[in-house]
Amino acid sequence: MLKTNFEDLLSAVKTLQNQGKDCVIVTLVKQVGSSPQDVGAKALVSRDGLEFGTVGGGKVEARAILEAQKMIQERTPHVYADWNLQKDIGMTCGGVVSFFFELFEKSHPFHVTVFGAGHIAQEFVRLLLHLDCQITCMDSRQEWVAKLPQSPKLKTLCLDNLAGEVAKIPERSFVTVMTMGHGTDLPVLTEVMKQRDRFSYVGNIGSDQKRLRLVKDLKDAGVPDGAVERFHCPMGEEFGTNSPVEIGFSIVAQILRTRDEVLCL
Repeated sequence: MLKTNFEDLLSAVKTLQNQGKDCVIVTLVKQVGSSPQDVGAKALVSRDGLEFGTVGGGKVEARAILEAQKMIQERTPHVYADWNLQKDIGMTCGGVVSFFFELFEKSHPFHVTVFGAGHIAQEFVRLLLHLDCQITCMDSRQEWVAKLPQSPKLKTLCLDNLAGEVAKIPERSFVTVMTMGHGTDLPVLTEVMKQRDRFSYVGNIGSDQKRLRLVKDLKDAGVPDGAVERFHCPMGEEFGTNSPVEIGFSIVAQILRTRDEVLCL
């Protein structure tokens, strides 16, 4: 009988969750008499149907798929079912099978937008890839964009008008600005701060002195007084050295702290 590779099954579950799909693992936990599969056989079912593995095929699997899809529709976390293969399933072979169904809901990743792909952004993005988040990183310098890792969690863009992308950022995103310098940071930050209420977090790389300059420039650009101070600069928690990776860690820590505070509201 076909055995399901558990690591491959979990990988398939994670893939579906990252695609925004709920899914159900169906496990054959007991059998009496004839059965189309061995105890321990597993199948993965989404709203679209069978995604991975098998619990026997044919009528019994079709019934299991329908049960799993019903769970997804009704958001039922667990189901245990005993089925007589002749009476309940309509099969010619005799026997009773027992299945355990477990719902795995889609993940709800938070979104981080990174303006800039320089030294700190390179480390920051790599740290974010370990978390349940979706990342967009953009820069006008193709050579820096090309250094970013490849991942289904990461979208990269190379374009000149970074500020023009602000309107496309998803609601409740965490926005970080770390471009080449003040001259390229300011247009982006200005657009972000004009839409400040849309975002869960806004941070700009820099020092206390840079923050004073940014606040003045934001006021001059017409950012409302109620929004102009609502950004982190310096960005990141107050620990570590000035190495890019430790700055990256500090920014991740600040974002996670803010995320958890937002979730508690």
